[in-house]
Amino acid sequence: MSGHSHFKSIKHQKDIADAKKGKIFSKMARVITIAAKEKGGDPEANAKLKIAVEQAKSFNMPRENIDRAIQKGTGELAGENLEEVVFEAYGPGGIAIIIEGIVDNKNRALGDVKQILNQQNGKLAGEGSVRWMFDRKGVITIDFKSQVSSLKNKENIELEAIEAGAEDIYWDNDILDIYTKVENLETAKKTLEGKGLKIDSVKPAWIAKETVEINEKEKESCQKLFEALDENDTVQDIYSNLRA
Repeated sequence: MSGHSHFKSIKHQKDIADAKKGKIFSKMARVITIAAKEKGGDPEANAKLKIAVEQAKSFNMPRENIDRAIQKGTGELAGENLEEVVFEAYGPGGIAIIIEGIVDNKNRALGDVKQILNQQNGKLAGEGSVRWMFDRKGVITIDFKSQVSSLKNKENIELEAIEAGAEDIYWDNDILDIYTKVENLETAKKTLEGKGLKIDSVKPAWIAKETVEINEKEKESCQKLFEALDENDTVQDIYSNLRA
């Protein structure tokens, strides 16, 4: 596999300005609400919610915000009628893009995404026209620099990932992406944590079956497109088959 090909958005930066932080909290609240709505408000009995809450905590999202988002999902508090959506698109250089979002108005969100694509040399694609180029996988991300150096080295981490059920692994400098079956994601995470590894993120993701190379000018255009999409409140994640 040639890499995650996931847009590393503002959510992954360590130093986040207050304005950006507010946007991240808003997006994370939607993820938590959806998870709680689907399978209840107890993180120990709802793996999707547990992952979302842990991710929110990693961004220093206040506990009261997390609790409020859970209560909206369970119906204890009034909230928006949210639903998950997936948009398919083509970007500069003809790259394939999958855009995941959580929306309260699908038609409005579709219009917003279409407008952004049109402004940034992209175009919306029909349902199914892009998705076949991707596999749905579980992805566990580990920052090697955050591990205790006396306890772990890269070779040991790879072996532990394989023992935990990894189907494939990919290094990007000191960042390791571990690919699993989606249904094995939570089990693999617990296994790795049980071996003393610090997990940075856990989530289902769209992984390109094959990646494509484009020229530098087109790459710059893609980056502008990804950033514009990421600024939209309803967009949660952006995946492409652009070679990293």
